[in-house]
Amino acid sequence: MKEIKISQGQEHQRLDKFLKKYFKAAGTSFLYKMLRKKNITLNHKKATGAEMLNSGDVIQVFFSDETYDKMRGLTESNGEYEYLSKVPYEVKVIYEDEDILVMDKPAGILSQKAVDEDVSMNEMMLSYLIHTGKLSQEAFETFHPSVANRLDRNTSGLLLAGKSLKGQQMLSEALRERRAEKYYQCVVKGVVEDAMVIEGYLTKDYKTNQVRISNHMTEDAKRIATAYQPVAWNDKYTLLSVHLITGRTHQIRAHLASIHHPILGDPKYGDAKENRFLRETYGIRHQLLHAYHLKFENGQEFVSPVPKIFQQLVK
Repeated sequence: MKEIKISQGQEHQRLDKFLKKYFKAAGTSFLYKMLRKKNITLNHKKATGAEMLNSGDVIQVFFSDETYDKMRGLTESNGEYEYLSKVPYEVKVIYEDEDILVMDKPAGILSQKAVDEDVSMNEMMLSYLIHTGKLSQEAFETFHPSVANRLDRNTSGLLLAGKSLKGQQMLSEALRERRAEKYYQCVVKGVVEDAMVIEGYLTKDYKTNQVRISNHMTEDAKRIATAYQPVAWNDKYTLLSVHLITGRTHQIRAHLASIHHPILGDPKYGDAKENRFLRETYGIRHQLLHAYHLKFENGQEFVSPVPKIFQQLVK
C-alpha cells in the first residue's frame, strides 16, 4: 500500500481529476473500478471520485509495485521537470505568497511560449520555483503552476502566476470578472495635455494579428474603452498613465494610434519614421508600454517601477 498526501498546491480539485493526472497511464474506467473496489481510498474511506481535495488529505493506493509504477507513466513528466530545472530563471519577484507570484516581465520575452522551442516567462517562473525548492518533482506530476495574464512580447511590467490550483482559480476569476484594475504607462508621439476617456470598437484580423479601431459597430467588433492622463511631456512626446477599462488584444496600442498619438517604438501601430529615429538615437527596439499598477477588489495592489527611459524621453 502506498499513500499520497495532498499538498496545498494540489488542493481544490476533484479526486478523480487528481487521479487521472497522477496515474497518467491509467484509463478512466480503471480508476473508477479501483475506487469502487476500495483499491483507492481517501482518508481511509471509500470514495467516489467526486470529493474535493483539501491540503493534508491522504489517498491510499492498494496496487502492486509493478501496477503502481506502470500506471504512473512518469517518463514524460520527469523529462519535462529535468528540462525546466536547466532553464535560466532571472525572475524579478514583486510579490509572492503560498498561492500567487507577481513578477516584473522585461520587454522582449514572451509571457507563454508560442512554439515548443520558446523559453517564456512561464518556463522561467517554473525554473525559479524548482530552484527555490517550492515545486517538487512529485507536485509537478499533478499540477503545473502557470502565468495567469498575458503581456505582449515587447510590453514590460506586472505578470501574475498561480503557484497553486487555488491561486490559479483566484487569479483567473478576478481577471475574467474584471475585479482587477489595470494601469499602464507609455510614451506617445505628440503633446497630450488633457485627461480623457475614449471609446470605440475593435476588430481583430487573425491572419495579420493586428486590430482595427472604428467609431461604429461592425460585424465581429468588440466595444472598447480606454482612459488616459498625461503625467509629463515636452514639445515632442507625452508620458501617459493609462487605465485599461476593457481588455482587448493590442487595445492600448491601437486605440492611442487611432487618435494620432502612437506609442513610441511600436512596430505595428507606431510611426515608422519616429521609430527609426528612436532606434538610431536611443537604441529603442520595442514599444514603450509598461504594465505598472494592478489593483484588486480585495485591496491588494502591486506596482512595478517604470523603466527609466520613459522619463528620460520627456525631460
